[in-house]
Amino acid sequence: MHILDSLKERGLIAQTTFEEELYEQLEREPTTFYIGFDPTAPSLHFGHFIPVIAMRHMQQAGHIPIALVGGGTVQVADPTGKTELRQMLSLETIAYNAEKIRQQLSRFICFDDDKALMVNNADWLVPLQYLPFLREIGPLFSVNRMLTAEAYRLRMEKGLTFLEFNYMIMQAYDFLELFRRYGCRLQMGGDDQWSNILAGADLIRRKEQEAAFACTLTLLLNSEGQKMGKTERGALWLDADMCSPYEFYQYWRNIADSDVEKSLAMLTFLPMDEVRRLGALEGAAINEAKTILAYETTKLVHGEKEAQKAQLASAALFAGGQVMDDVPTYELSISKLEEDNRLTTLLFLCGLCQSRSQARQMVSQGAVTVGDQKAQSVDQSLLAEDFPADGLLLRRGKKNYCRIVLMQ
Repeated sequence: MHILDSLKERGLIAQTTFEEELYEQLEREPTTFYIGFDPTAPSLHFGHFIPVIAMRHMQQAGHIPIALVGGGTVQVADPTGKTELRQMLSLETIAYNAEKIRQQLSRFICFDDDKALMVNNADWLVPLQYLPFLREIGPLFSVNRMLTAEAYRLRMEKGLTFLEFNYMIMQAYDFLELFRRYGCRLQMGGDDQWSNILAGADLIRRKEQEAAFACTLTLLLNSEGQKMGKTERGALWLDADMCSPYEFYQYWRNIADSDVEKSLAMLTFLPMDEVRRLGALEGAAINEAKTILAYETTKLVHGEKEAQKAQLASAALFAGGQVMDDVPTYELSISKLEEDNRLTTLLFLCGLCQSRSQARQMVSQGAVTVGDQKAQSVDQSLLAEDFPADGLLLRRGKKNYCRIVLMQ
């Protein structure tokens, strides 16, 4: 099966340019393509996961990925999906984040024997001379057309800075530079990046009179049309220190039944016949599909050993067992407990509730368990002697756990 057909079957492709030409290009020769990752944090998050999955599919089909770390573009700030200017990061923070992302990508993509490249656009954007750049690239961009891009339209009401306005041009220039250096002919990315990616492909065609292609990837939405990949604690990070393997596993184990089949198709490498079989399960049987989804995604991100540990911990807790080592843990000092020992405060501090008011609501509804006992009241307090040596297990609902370990 052609790689584009395979990606379409899994629901990964949103839009492409010059589709027939792209089919021929990918059929004719191993094609160099790229996906960009701006180092805005020391970890990739779920929003990057589908592009990474697509990159891996493409590499397995014999094509050559370039992972572009945006050490230069992150200094400009992408306005896509943002209502306010992104926080400006120090150069030291950008360098640290870029290295962490480089390490993460190496878990998904094989960079041995020139099978893939990892480059940083700071290498060409930082030394760029402003006036020569404007003269070469500026005439090829229409301000009127740029302002029709959704990323810019959303910001016009509150104010779009000149800094952010440059982002599309910078990203387009990346594509041109990668074409000139490595013969890169295809850029892939999330569907919310369509305008930026299209600008790059168009720049190559106009500047170099060569074929270049844009391909965007589907954003994974739940049955209610909301982006998936958010937890009670915020973004679903791919770094174990920012989101534990257990928490990552539990997120996918607990998704809605209606979201299981498309998640299996888009986020795992299971054969599509197996995906369809699992997606057709109903009632209690759908739990088999959810368990497989959680295991396969966790294995991809954190490795087989961590996936097995998370699966065992989840099964034991669901059955009423006490496998504590792999449950999300919050370390609480005795001094902090003495300052405020209310259960509602602890539920907020450990992340089981987003606010103290939500914690009070959960307790009043009988949705909170302390150890193996239901929480008594919204005024319940805990003393140091209530904490076992290996930690006190708090639970919100049936599926959200946190172990609180008391520290000196």
